[in-house]
Amino acid sequence: MNNRNRGKNTSDDSLFGSQKQIDLLRMAVEDMHYLLSREYPEKASSELAGNRYRLKTRQIQAIRGASASQQQMLNRKSKQVTAEDLKGKTIHIDGFNVLIVLESLLSGAYIFEGLDGCFRDLSGVHGTYKRVNQTLPSLELVADFFQQCNIGKLCWIFDRPVSNSGRICQLISEFAKERELQWETSLEFNPDQFLAEHGEIIISSDAWILDHCKRWFNLIRYLVDKENLNAHIIQFSLA
Repeated sequence: MNNRNRGKNTSDDSLFGSQKQIDLLRMAVEDMHYLLSREYPEKASSELAGNRYRLKTRQIQAIRGASASQQQMLNRKSKQVTAEDLKGKTIHIDGFNVLIVLESLLSGAYIFEGLDGCFRDLSGVHGTYKRVNQTLPSLELVADFFQQCNIGKLCWIFDRPVSNSGRICQLISEFAKERELQWETSLEFNPDQFLAEHGEIIISSDAWILDHCKRWFNLIRYLVDKENLNAHIIQFSLA
């Protein structure tokens, strides 16, 4: 565990490290945006864009995460809150989603800023969560944010079916107790639906949650700006 990083895949530098590849990805995202805005299914849209620009599987995964329809962009923007709106509030956080993006960012993996302004990575839980070197530094960043914004309480929501979800809840509870933070953890069988229905303000970059939640805060954007984090961020925007 002490030597495990979230990190890049061995092929990522060739897929995302050159301006040529970034330009192809940006054109593919623009194509996907066009198709999604005309109600093409996401899978078909990504396949069309991927075939047109001869993208590899991980590149297609990246453009799917970065893309959104015009309706989705407007809907998400209308529900986004600022750091000032968080004072004294109870905030629900999509545990694995946020933690893995932060771990990936701190380990030097490629992070993608989508059309909706949210940051996503190419890692995943895949049924099991494994703690890495960047786990505690990620929690420290969230703790700094919690205190800077004078948040009332932070509720971490994790997927109960994921292996080791209980362990990460225990780690976070112990971390919060040591630092006297008003944090709590919860295991849910359907965390996406729980966050959308029960969280007045949520933190996540999951597309479905953002489309169905009441209000949301862009934590990764806040941390990248506030902490001046050195990261491999590829930005997507419409021309």
